Amino acid sequence: MSRQPKDRARSSAGSAGAIESGGRQGETGPQARSARRKGGEAPLRGNYPRDLVGYGKRPPDPKWPGGARLALQIVMNYEEGGERSILHGDKEAEAYLQEVVGLPALQGVRNLQVESMYEYGSRVGFWRLMRTFASYGIKISIFAVAMALERHPEAAAAIVEAGHEVVSHGWKWIDYQFVSEKVERDHIRRAVESLTRTTGSRPVGWYTGRLSPNTRRLVVEEGGFLYDADAYNDDLPYWIVVSGKPHLVVPYTLDVNDMKFGLPGGFSTGDEWLAHARDAFDVLYAEGVDHPKMMSVGLHMRLMGRPGRAAALARFFDYVERHDRVWVCRRIDIARHWIEQHPYRPGTT
Repeated sequence: MSRQPKDRARSSAGSAGAIESGGRQGETGPQARSARRKGGEAPLRGNYPRDLVGYGKRPPDPKWPGGARLALQIVMNYEEGGERSILHGDKEAEAYLQEVVGLPALQGVRNLQVESMYEYGSRVGFWRLMRTFASYGIKISIFAVAMALERHPEAAAAIVEAGHEVVSHGWKWIDYQFVSEKVERDHIRRAVESLTRTTGSRPVGWYTGRLSPNTRRLVVEEGGFLYDADAYNDDLPYWIVVSGKPHLVVPYTLDVNDMKFGLPGGFSTGDEWLAHARDAFDVLYAEGVDHPKMMSVGLHMRLMGRPGRAAALARFFDYVERHDRVWVCRRIDIARHWIEQHPYRPGTT
């Protein structure tokens, strides 16, 4: 694993002109909006609001620093203290992504069992993972729920001191699908203000996760962001146009993600997670001879921060270290690199 890979990767990924070509996720067209309102089908061509093509068979050469074949970035989600709870004004208690798979959400009361499992993440898992990152010299991106991080100033200070990136993960860790636009806009503003106050600098990356149809537009309207991560549809960043403005998307993953420890049919052991992560790394690293890519790894403090799983994470880092042409970086590093090497070109989305 090398912060500055030794030699230049060979690439036949096509010209720079392919960088922003391929259908991008454009704005919703009037025909598609009309079809949804009427309950009919969106058109097969024209103003269809999804991009099913992307870069196609000729992805661009990302030109990663040092000729890396793969850009590897690690995300740690900081959500503990911002999850659903009547303490936070919610109508039900959190039941998602914890050790007891399938546990129902309790209405109108606290779930002390789940609260305790979440508390393990901020009390213990956070520090275990932070020590692991430090021991390997890895800088990561932290998807921080503002309400949660504000409750733990010592953790916020440790994140800043270590040089990790803080990405806004919203004000609360809730599903925004049916939250009103007014409330969501207010939560975006509050998240930015809180994280700026807590960490001493404004976040320039955004990730909601369980977003609404309004989220990306509201994030762009708030302004000040270089990118968002609310996509899982590519192995490379890409440009889109939102409300008439160019906007960079750096996709995330629900694939190489420890959330599957908390889902039915997901990972049962650290070795299962490790096998999947290693296979994903091997495929992308091999493809990087001709078409360098990006790999995301998603972690949660209350899940991967448990001892048995943290051991698997360390073994994954040991494996990565045996490969020279890997750029281990933060998501902000990828965004800045993409903006510099592949700037938005009008008329190509």
